[in-house]
Amino acid sequence: MAEIISPAHSSGFGATTRKDTWWLGPLATAIGLLSFVIYSTWAAMQGTNFEWGPYLSPFYSPLIFGPADSAHAWVHLATGAMSPSWWPAALPFSPALLVLWAPGGFRLTCYYYRKAYYRSIWMDPVACAVGEPRKTYLGENSLPLILQNVHRYFAYLAVIFIFLLIHDAIEAYFFPFDGMGVPYADGRHFGMGLGSLVLTLNPIFLGCYTFGCHSLRHLVGGKKDCFSCSSTGKVRFRMWSAVSLFNRNHQLWAWVSLFGVGFTDIYVRCVAAGVWHDIRFF
Repeated sequence: MAEIISPAHSSGFGATTRKDTWWLGPLATAIGLLSFVIYSTWAAMQGTNFEWGPYLSPFYSPLIFGPADSAHAWVHLATGAMSPSWWPAALPFSPALLVLWAPGGFRLTCYYYRKAYYRSIWMDPVACAVGEPRKTYLGENSLPLILQNVHRYFAYLAVIFIFLLIHDAIEAYFFPFDGMGVPYADGRHFGMGLGSLVLTLNPIFLGCYTFGCHSLRHLVGGKKDCFSCSSTGKVRFRMWSAVSLFNRNHQLWAWVSLFGVGFTDIYVRCVAAGVWHDIRFF
């Protein structure tokens, strides 16, 4: 007589015969993602303490509109003005609102992050052999999930932001004052503080995440059955291999860069607010 095997789980949300702590992974992921979303939203709405000396928070980079005395602003606001003249007075303004939509959209539509928040926040699917809250799944071929297909365009914008943050990292080594806070009479001097290293690591982590993007991998190597059959094949193969190298650890770089960019903002914010003292090496 054939052995009867019980089903993996019964119907209903969360129903399962699994005995392991299957819920631990989704819970940790949800806590990590929601913590970053809450903090980054709060930090973006502050509109203060986002720059100190040569340091600029990545949440506010590029600083398109900034205070009249800002060293990083592309356009300086009038003295005492809190927002550009064209900004609706009824809406709160923060320089971060003009730039965060691009890297935020890149992460929101990222293939890895989709998997992460589909499972941990939407709980669909929660885990293997665990009952789901929904009985139907329309996929990403209809609204609203079809909008996830804009990811490739956000990826192109994200590459631009990497180079902007590299520029910020370079600027973080040129101080307008010495280690005691005394301004230099002859302009900025080359130096290095702990913040310089923090702002340098940030684009490195973000670059490892961004340049491992699935969309970029397809851009440089997709729709190609034979790399050696064209004049550009060797170049495209090298590019595809480089992106594939980062792509193998895309999940790792997604988390490292997420908390790296968050910590960079925390560091700049705390130094600007006087909570931390920047260590000046030379």
